Amino acid sequence: MRTDSPGAIEAVTLDLDGTLLRYERSPGTVLEVAFERAGVDPLFSADEYYARYDEFAERNDSMDDLRSDCFAVLAAENGYARRLGRVVAAAFSDERDQSNVELLPGAARALKELGREHRLAVVTNGTRDAQHRKIDAVGLERWIDTVVAGHDAPPKPEPERFERAVRALDATPTTAIHVGNSLETDVAGASAAGLESVWLSDCAETGGYEPTYRIEPIGEIGALLRLSSTGCSSESDAGTRRSDAVRDPRGRQGSSLLPRAIVTSRRSRASSRRRPRR
Repeated sequence: MRTDSPGAIEAVTLDLDGTLLRYERSPGTVLEVAFERAGVDPLFSADEYYARYDEFAERNDSMDDLRSDCFAVLAAENGYARRLGRVVAAAFSDERDQSNVELLPGAARALKELGREHRLAVVTNGTRDAQHRKIDAVGLERWIDTVVAGHDAPPKPEPERFERAVRALDATPTTAIHVGNSLETDVAGASAAGLESVWLSDCAETGGYEPTYRIEPIGEIGALLRLSSTGCSSESDAGTRRSDAVRDPRGRQGSSLLPRAIVTSRRSRASSRRRPRR
């Protein structure tokens, strides 16, 4: 765990789904419609699909193929014919529009601000075809320099995706930071690759993982990086209000720091006991 002052951040890698954008209809909603269209009872739950997604993403570079293989296996594991799983997958594909996505609140402002002074990359476990359709739909290419997806490397939390993105941005792990909403893939993967991490969450419980920072709205990431590099703050910062409960990245107690942006900082807990990783 580092306790020294941070160096200048040159590059920022970002997760895609749940960090920068979201479906206008959740996968769970589309799955319910797919079961209805296929004329079958629910063969498995949306949570079972989510739990197995990365396993099948590693094997397939097409979203349709991923779902077909995954749904067939899930159906079989729950006592149904594999064929029924593939029928549901086909219905899901007919119903799902990968371009039916929207940027999360604050994402456009954050990307615009970050892009002024940092090189940016998307690091995602999604398949290349699906992720690029999403990126095109919301115009992320305006800000993003490179995308690591699909079969580019083993899925997060393996470090290769982060390493590939950092090289593409002509940076190093010590001059890059990763932003994402998953402890298991984003925070753990960034740590494995030697990057510091910003965890997007309104929950303080980290389950044994150690994000460098936790923020709630992604729109505050620019302010966090400014504080991280300068150690100062301003009353003019967006969302600033007085809060003695907030520490800046250098561990100092402050009276005019971001109340929600810097909620936890690993550096400010340098003397605390390290919790075991899960």
